[in-house]
Amino acid sequence: MKKIEIMAPAGSFDSLAAAIKAGADSVYFGVGKLNMRSRATVNFQVSDFPKIVRLCKMANVKTYLTLNIVVYDEEVDYIRKLCDAAKTVGIDAVIAADIAVITYADSIKLPVHISVQANVCNIQSVRFFAKFADVLVLARELTLPQIKKIINTIKQENITGPSGELVRIEIFAHGALCVSVSGKCYMSLATYDSSANRGACVQNCRRRYRLVDEETGEELVIDNNYVMSPKDICTIEFLEQILSSGVAILKLEGRGRSADYVQTVTEVYRQGADAWLADEYSDAKISEWVESLKTVFNRGFWRGGYYLGEPLGEWCGTGGSQAKLHKIQIGRVNKYFNKIKVAELSIEASDLSVGQKLLLIGPTTGAVKFDVSEIRLAGKNVDSAPKGSTISVPVAHKVRKNDIVFILVERHFGEKIGGEEI
Repeated sequence: MKKIEIMAPAGSFDSLAAAIKAGADSVYFGVGKLNMRSRATVNFQVSDFPKIVRLCKMANVKTYLTLNIVVYDEEVDYIRKLCDAAKTVGIDAVIAADIAVITYADSIKLPVHISVQANVCNIQSVRFFAKFADVLVLARELTLPQIKKIINTIKQENITGPSGELVRIEIFAHGALCVSVSGKCYMSLATYDSSANRGACVQNCRRRYRLVDEETGEELVIDNNYVMSPKDICTIEFLEQILSSGVAILKLEGRGRSADYVQTVTEVYRQGADAWLADEYSDAKISEWVESLKTVFNRGFWRGGYYLGEPLGEWCGTGGSQAKLHKIQIGRVNKYFNKIKVAELSIEASDLSVGQKLLLIGPTTGAVKFDVSEIRLAGKNVDSAPKGSTISVPVAHKVRKNDIVFILVERHFGEKIGGEEI
């Protein structure tokens, strides 16, 4: 195997740029309401397809459109139009679980990837879906020995997809887990008439709950109130075992996350996969990668996962992120001087000092992190600048006008940031 495909999430052009620059081989994204992140504040539109494809083709990155929801009769015509549009502009594949989507995409020769929502757990299912797809995402509850057995059988039986190539197996490598089987949950639908299987989960499993005896009124003490909110899965510590099983594609969760999350997670798994291929995968590098992953959004890490056949042990201990770095928006980029690699910034919401960490995010820039090594204010070098000032700082990577500027602050859990205890 010459390269492991790193498949990154893209919920916005900021995240798309971050994924490309971080070394993703492919990106997946949704449009409107017909995808598993339909409640996300940012989703692409059909009119964005040409730009997405153009940017990705320039970087030799594949594009996958997620159409992996449960589809109703009244939506079939629109699904077909989306598939037609995807084929016309050159999107590489659609990710689907519903037979209505799978069969139509297959009929117009638009490549299909079988979603985790199809819950493929055995070789019989692989044989069936191979008639339609070159890539199958296996169910999340499978162990590594089960995954390896499926991949070995694919090779032994020469199970090929429509392209004539051996079926490739994709697994979920990092990010948020659902308490239900491969995300097939009805809790949100039952309580709020908002279906998780149509991308509209309200995540009521992520809340605190009390257990009360209705006869006596006594409340049972639960050490961790988040009894249905799993920690995030993180496979970087045993990535060697995953890749040795023959897995070809690593999917990173996070279409609802920010560009800096996408950049960091993609970079880590790109480096991890490349290190394994070069026989340079080591404990020292793993420690660095884990610390890097801790700096961006996470609910704590479950490092064994279903793959190693380990019980979860404990649930997420918080309703929010446990990221070690908290970002606070403080201003915008006014301009960038490319020859001298300096950015002019408007600092609107906070003072800024030399030595602090900055994050700049934009739809073309993606995410750029750096330590402030120097500040110039009114033509003079200063140690700090007050909010409301316009300053210049060295930035090694090109940034653009109107990119958003954040300070990155190390979090100490128990203190309050923005009025919320962490």
